[in-house]
Amino acid sequence: MTTHDVAFVGTGDMADLKNPNPEGFAMNYYHAEGYERLDDCELVACADLERERADAFAGRFDIPDGGVFEDYEAMLTEAEPDVVSISIWPEDHAAVVLDCARADSVEAIHCEKPMDLTWGNARRMAAGCREAGVQLTFNHMRRFKPTWVAARERIESGAIGDLERIELSPGNIYDGGTHQIDFATGVAGDCPAEWVIGQIDYREENRWFGAHNENQAHAHWRYENGVDAVVSTGGDRSFVPAEMRFVGSDGVLEIGPDESEADLRWQTDDSEWEAETVEEGAWTDPIHDAVAHVVDCLESGDQPVIGAENALNSTEIIFGVWESARRRGRVDLPLEIDDNPLEAMVESGDLDPE
Repeated sequence: MTTHDVAFVGTGDMADLKNPNPEGFAMNYYHAEGYERLDDCELVACADLERERADAFAGRFDIPDGGVFEDYEAMLTEAEPDVVSISIWPEDHAAVVLDCARADSVEAIHCEKPMDLTWGNARRMAAGCREAGVQLTFNHMRRFKPTWVAARERIESGAIGDLERIELSPGNIYDGGTHQIDFATGVAGDCPAEWVIGQIDYREENRWFGAHNENQAHAHWRYENGVDAVVSTGGDRSFVPAEMRFVGSDGVLEIGPDESEADLRWQTDDSEWEAETVEEGAWTDPIHDAVAHVVDCLESGDQPVIGAENALNSTEIIFGVWESARRRGRVDLPLEIDDNPLEAMVESGDLDPE
């Protein structure tokens, strides 16, 4: 059996495990727990700018002293890992991912979401790994969340007929909403969107891991296969009274419905609601499942469902919403910008959050 040597960039602070916050979730601890469960993975190295954090991480996962670094480039050279998990702020994702892809030993990179702070870097990191033959995945682990899996399977089995519209209500579209938009895109067939139109409000500074997130957004886009989607963020679920709502030709299915204590419910035309509660395990279980999927695909050569190509589809929608707000009009895709429209509007003074 082949054994994969796994290394980690960005261990985070162990204290953030008990007190997650907009500056730290210590997500690589959860990644490492996932690899630790696999017989074909060995945790060999970690790097963090703060040595004490790296030492604490190494102590938790029995990484030898020689595998602890402050400089991730030195780690790549000396430890020669096969797989690298990256959990750092989005603005640094592309640079670190591309450095890892250039390392001779690296075969797979599993990076925290969102893809990057800018659309240009998101495309460049995907292209760089594609050219290097390195598998690149992002931790859109909620594709493995049991409730969401059950919902997708019901929709794919035809429980509500042909899918026509998807409605989403995340807190924001970038940091948290990337999960919902990625999942919705998967249910819609993992195809790109044709266009997006949206508007945002940003009056109170809202940063997650250094990146601006709007306070409120409303947007509509259409996938190439004709499925429509809308998103309404900001915490007011009066428009979409559930986490997610899927409308088909014969009925509707809701995940996290406001009007039910069940995890999901569905109904066909003129029928009573049927409901189901699915969640039983810890919230971290889908992270472990995502890690197992990363390793399985590395060994089989299959395309990961959380791979870069699928992540680009959902990330393009996110930046497309912000670009539509900047242009004050519909944006036809593919998106031909390099920057982050929300960050650019804040820097220019067009938006001035307090």
